[in-house]
Amino acid sequence: MSDTSEHVAEMAAFRSFANGYLREIDAGIGVRHALADGPPAACVEWALPDQRALLRAELRSPSLCGAHGFGRLWTRQVHEPRWRLTAPMEAIQLLLREAYARVEGPESQGARGRELALLGRILDSYRETARQVALRRREPLDETDFIGAERALLFGHWLHPTPKSRHGLTDWQARRYGPEEGGTFQLAVFAADRSLVRQDSAAGRAAETIALDLLGEDAATLPLRSGEVALPMHPLQAEALLLQLPVEAAMASGALRLLRPCGPRFAATSSLRTVYAPEAAWMAKFSLPVTLTNSLRVNRLAELQAGVAMARLLARLPFTASVPHFHVIADPAYLTLTLPGREESGFETVFRENPFRDGSERGIAAIAALTAEPLPGQLSLLERLVRGLCTPGGERPATVAHRWFELYLDCCVEPVIALYDRHGIALEAHQQNALVDVSSGWPTRGFYRDNQGFYLSEAARPRLEALVPELSGISSLFFDDQEIRRRLSYYLVVNQLFSVVARLGQDGLANEADLLTRLAARLERIGREARGPGRAFARALLDAPVLFTKANLRTRLQDRDELASGDGCGLYRPLPNPLAKIRERALDALAS
Repeated sequence: MSDTSEHVAEMAAFRSFANGYLREIDAGIGVRHALADGPPAACVEWALPDQRALLRAELRSPSLCGAHGFGRLWTRQVHEPRWRLTAPMEAIQLLLREAYARVEGPESQGARGRELALLGRILDSYRETARQVALRRREPLDETDFIGAERALLFGHWLHPTPKSRHGLTDWQARRYGPEEGGTFQLAVFAADRSLVRQDSAAGRAAETIALDLLGEDAATLPLRSGEVALPMHPLQAEALLLQLPVEAAMASGALRLLRPCGPRFAATSSLRTVYAPEAAWMAKFSLPVTLTNSLRVNRLAELQAGVAMARLLARLPFTASVPHFHVIADPAYLTLTLPGREESGFETVFRENPFRDGSERGIAAIAALTAEPLPGQLSLLERLVRGLCTPGGERPATVAHRWFELYLDCCVEPVIALYDRHGIALEAHQQNALVDVSSGWPTRGFYRDNQGFYLSEAARPRLEALVPELSGISSLFFDDQEIRRRLSYYLVVNQLFSVVARLGQDGLANEADLLTRLAARLERIGREARGPGRAFARALLDAPVLFTKANLRTRLQDRDELASGDGCGLYRPLPNPLAKIRERALDALAS
């Protein structure tokens, strides 16, 4: 089978799309496909009635809870007996057409246009993936520090139909501003009349002072006039802002000026719009005129306010001191510009603390980087860690993998449940927002990032608002516990934890069923010891016949921007709960 960068990217595109199709549209049926050159291949088969066709995909690495890996693909028309090999992109088009027929219906107005638009995004994602694969083969990546690991997401979101789609970003901009190619850049700087500036900070320093800190020693050379505030800005966003009429008007009046680029050279993190410099005490998160996966990446004022309020709240809770092996990275300050007739001006900037500097950046990796699919013939970052912990003549890889998994639960999973149980605060702890210190090879400390991802329990509202009264003005933070359980089960378990289980299983380091059994035992203990909403959450994970998965494919089929929706929430679909199945098998075994 071809191993060109284009073929690797094409197979990656099919893997992402087909796994979404399996979860959200049609689980297919398991079959065996007869082969002339070996034993029958285990396959999943989909009926495509709208096209009077069948599609079979070889299951190279099936998973109980994560994304499957696929091999050869075959199609045939229903009236023909012979199967023929087909290319991954052709198979994607068959599934895409069938998905629109089922979700939208054949008479849906505009469905064909949305189908073609989505196909274009899939092709864009494929093209970018192929480019990155070719680059990575020429220039292997050092993933041993924070920014190196941030660059490691070669194939993007593991369950998204357009994982590397970046609508609005050209190739040359991706080389400079994307995380994968190591581009660095200085920030653009505006000078704004103080009367137009809006800011808040829970960091003990004003946001405008933090902005100057971000720019380093160069800030002292900025030609700021009396009464002006410096606003650092991502260069891409600065270009877009200069084309907006309210910004033009503010510049014409002299209330806003564009200064020269300034400060240290920053690099993009895996989110693209959050930037990092190893010597800076702060990271900055900007709005960008780029649509990534489903959404235009825009900072909303409510999110900025939530980041500051949550920084104040967490500082006033005893949780951090009681769980030293887990840290919520604060977004404690923001700076923006108010312009007439706009709730958000586009200048909204979040300042995030940077704990990964002065040597502390070594061995820090997002779970998404650890579990990312490797290039053919290479090892995943997680497999390299586990095998590096195996000594000649020592413990078997499976024993080391089991211990690694238990320590991971200690510092990345159990603290998230404890925060919800004790204080009614749930985190959107998906695999890209969850980081872990593996500088010793073992997981020793977990981190959570992102001010968009807090869910506060309505039941805890009175005591949380008593600690931080401004929470009462941010209604988007509060949810009932049933909704929190649904979201937390997706982000923490389906998205993050199951990716670790699947990676260890597909790398041949451990049996997925064994890992799920260990997880079930941990949840049983948590359920016994919890005194708050964490108990119901743990029991739901163990007992519910279904969990929920984010319906990224259906979101794209409907051309929906989930971040622009009223609740900032995507679509969800039920997913058979593998933990309940594991427990059911264990009980059956005991009964027999």
